[in-house]
Amino acid sequence: MTARASISATAAAETIPAPGTSTVTEPDVREVTDDGDHDRFAHYTRRADANRAYVEGTPVRALCGKVWVPSRDPSRYPVCPECTKIRERLRRRAFN
Repeated sequence: MTARASISATAAAETIPAPGTSTVTEPDVREVTDDGDHDRFAHYTRRADANRAYVEGTPVRALCGKVWVPSRDPSRYPVCPECTKIRERLRRRAFN
């Protein structure tokens, strides 16, 4: 009978935290997206940079500041509105 008493005492000791200790659990508040691509836009970047990034797999920076590694056909997505605004401002400056 002493064997049973020691097993139950061990099980009870595992469920009760030691004095002065506690476990803090925080809820997982990360946003869940389907495939990790939360903003599906085509972005403007320099053509040479985009071509090099496709071949080498290196990241590029768009006009809006987004940094990513191009791997998809951009014609399948709408154009980023922020990139469009910046591109139009740059084009107006070039023609003035």
